[in-house]
Amino acid sequence: MNTFARLALPPLLIFALIVSPITRADDIVIGTGSKSGVYYQVGRAICRLIDTGAQGLSCETLETAGSLFNLTNVSRGAIEIGIVQSDWQFHAVNQSGPFEFADEKLDNLRALFSVHGEPFTVVVRDDSGISSFDELKGRRVNIGNPGSGQRATMEVVMKAKGWTKEDFQLAEELPASQQSLALCHNKVQVMVYTVDHPNPSVGKAAALCDARVIDVVGPAIEKLVASHPYYAFTTIPGGIYEGTPDPVRTFGVKATVMTSSDVSEEVVYSVVKAVFDNLVQFRKMHPAFAGLEPSQMVQDGLTAPLHKGAIRYFEERGLM
Repeated sequence: MNTFARLALPPLLIFALIVSPITRADDIVIGTGSKSGVYYQVGRAICRLIDTGAQGLSCETLETAGSLFNLTNVSRGAIEIGIVQSDWQFHAVNQSGPFEFADEKLDNLRALFSVHGEPFTVVVRDDSGISSFDELKGRRVNIGNPGSGQRATMEVVMKAKGWTKEDFQLAEELPASQQSLALCHNKVQVMVYTVDHPNPSVGKAAALCDARVIDVVGPAIEKLVASHPYYAFTTIPGGIYEGTPDPVRTFGVKATVMTSSDVSEEVVYSVVKAVFDNLVQFRKMHPAFAGLEPSQMVQDGLTAPLHKGAIRYFEERGLM
């Protein structure tokens, strides 16, 4: 089995594999996610900046199964950089959550910077009269199918608020692919989603069903974010959905860019420099990148140690 065949295996099998490096010393491979997702666009954007601004380096974007795959293969040296959710980053470094019983320690993982947020998004029908997150009580809400990311996050939020399913008139358990239709047909008044923006499903609900996105704020949410280092406050830009002209305040995980301590300081320095020296250009490469700010990128969602090459650049720029 060649290396790329190994890389195509389902992510839960990756722990059992010994993956050999796939690149030359001057090559950078970035593990991303599905080509339809924003992680792939992050990788493409970084590669473009490396290819044009990092002398002596070339870059390739690799479609992968996502965060778990990227973490394990970065740690083993099969790929140099991976795009990873901040909660997965936390659990991998701390051997908690899904990594609690893993035999393999990923203690060579290093953070570079974070990029866009993946906000906890609450979409309501306009005729529901809901104007604040607290008003979800007593309403028909799709909380997500068991085992999904949106359901897991909603359960965390419900616990923080002291809510149970009995607090809703209806606690529907539809998958993300079905919830916009349910909202449009008034089966539910509210849908929740942890997702990048702009998102086609949210856009459909907004355009066809007079739906809008509302803030997720308040003391319980502030306490939740403060007690979970992989969460961060974020803002959904205004004007990207019909009915939601103003920015929406909420929280979520961050997409983070990771490498390993085995990648040289000079290479990492060049990669980080290529991105941050061209941040204006980077912001224009996808709508999700438009609000990126250096001060947040070097801090928010980063629960792994920073790589020495990243630290060197950030210190030179006065960002640390």
